[in-house]
Amino acid sequence: MQSQSYRLKAGALSNLHLVKEELPPPAPGEVTVAVRTIGLNFADIFAIWGLYGATPEGIFTPGLEYAGVVAATGAGVENVSVGDRVMGVTRFGAYTTRLNIDHRYVLPLPDDWTLEEGASYLVQALTAYYGLVHLGNIQSGQTVLIHSAAGGVGTFAGRIARQFGAYTIGTIGSDKKIDYLREEGYHDWIVRDKRSFQQDLDRALGHRELNLIMECIGGKIFSVGFKTLAPMGRHVVYGSARYGSVGNRPNYPRMLWQFLTRPKIDPQKLPESNKSVMGFNLIWLYERAELMHRTLAELDKLDIGKPRVGHTFPFRQLPDAIRKFQSGETTGKVVVTVAE
Repeated sequence: MQSQSYRLKAGALSNLHLVKEELPPPAPGEVTVAVRTIGLNFADIFAIWGLYGATPEGIFTPGLEYAGVVAATGAGVENVSVGDRVMGVTRFGAYTTRLNIDHRYVLPLPDDWTLEEGASYLVQALTAYYGLVHLGNIQSGQTVLIHSAAGGVGTFAGRIARQFGAYTIGTIGSDKKIDYLREEGYHDWIVRDKRSFQQDLDRALGHRELNLIMECIGGKIFSVGFKTLAPMGRHVVYGSARYGSVGNRPNYPRMLWQFLTRPKIDPQKLPESNKSVMGFNLIWLYERAELMHRTLAELDKLDIGKPRVGHTFPFRQLPDAIRKFQSGETTGKVVVTVAE
């Protein structure tokens, strides 16, 4: 069975090339998925640039999530059948037209969801829920600051937080995204500007204390948030977008300066402030399939709605989709579609 995959050696987006490969039949416990849609994630860019610690060595296929149709099943697979519409996650390898994957990482697609929506759910929803609930211990009445609130994770984080009865403040990089946050139900929002972020955050909080932050920006934005956290506050870090930029390869001089000036937290002073900084990587959750399924079962009990797909690109324009994603101009999920 033949497939087409984007492969590269990490370092630059221009290294990404489409190649034809022969895909073997699924092994016992595996399924072959005819990929129809691919969801883009910020981790994809860092993997392509070689800045992501989990990036495979040598030549590899990027991509963490997808949706499609089961084309074949290996021995012992019972949760899905040939012809089923499914969504799934993989530890890289999703930039392809077909893939073999452990059946534990494939889930049936809800009947009323499109394939584009299927490629927009798992990574975002799992990241948002695990960060807010398992690490953040979110409680009713708390105030939550959610960065990149118009993105995939930010969309679900806002919905999940409000399901728990929290007050949500979202940050965005452009005032063009305010309508999106208003439609999503955010209680308040901040257009990020590191020069005025403290004042903007104080204004949005009013008389409220800040209890929980979903952090993916870094730099001064991180420092202001941590300083403003109330006692017992939790700062959950799942990314650092400040190191990203638009272009073929990283801006190394800028990144070096950002690295040298990064915020530093003294652990010996944490008991004095009574605050926590926690970080996690979804790859860790991927390696624990049982925990991933338990987390998804908890998510199913909430009413967080469908994913929002903001932009779609055909498979042969996948590099263009990445450039659009890099731009910071997107809302919702960026999805690549694969023709049948």
